[in-house]
Amino acid sequence: MLNTVWVESGWEELAPGVGRCRLPVWDCTVGLVVGEGAALMVDAGSSVPEGVRLRTEAQELLGGGRVTHLALTHPHFDHVLGAAAFAGVEVFGAVGVDRVLVHDREELRADAVRNGADPIEAAEAADLLVRPRHLVSGEWTLDLGGGRQVLLANVGPGHTPHDLAVLVPGTPGAGCPEVVFCGDLVEESGEPQAGPDAVPSQWPAALDRLLALGGEDAVYVPGHGAAVDAAFVRAQRDALARRFGVS
Repeated sequence: MLNTVWVESGWEELAPGVGRCRLPVWDCTVGLVVGEGAALMVDAGSSVPEGVRLRTEAQELLGGGRVTHLALTHPHFDHVLGAAAFAGVEVFGAVGVDRVLVHDREELRADAVRNGADPIEAAEAADLLVRPRHLVSGEWTLDLGGGRQVLLANVGPGHTPHDLAVLVPGTPGAGCPEVVFCGDLVEESGEPQAGPDAVPSQWPAALDRLLALGGEDAVYVPGHGAAVDAAFVRAQRDALARRFGVS
């Protein structure tokens, strides 16, 4: 029954109570992890209206429940500018992401507009940005109730100086794989983007840490594109190493 509900809502269920949605325009992925009386959203979309849409859809999937936690995988506009729609939830990010969201709001707004975002919506979202209350320096286990625990792991730097992965443990042998939300450390729909805030020399090592945490049988969810396996992540890791001349 839950599968039908997710599909009808335009979401893809990756494991029981774990799903994702690919957003239009920039093909950015957001995730949802359902516990008992609590739910975690992974990333927030690119604008306040998009964030409102995500929060509303999550409430429908939760049968009237609400998103209680939000994890921001990295501080780029298409992943964080919807965060104001989640005011009142517990917000998590990698150590340092709070400084970016406070001091670099104008650059986030400008980057959104350069990439085609509505200027008014971008300005509103930047003004209302929610600063993470919980900063992850290593690993943080988040209990969502009902036996659902989620690992937040600061595996960067790589795509940015502040990359956070979200690992949802599975049940080996029971058809319930571990799911790893990678943010833009991994991209499937195009070559990984290395902007001015990327740390190319450490990106392959970040993917090594991601693979060590997720293992060979996990479902890896890129920040953009279709879900992939460990072999894809490893191949992308090697391609990045060649591209940037690191081991």
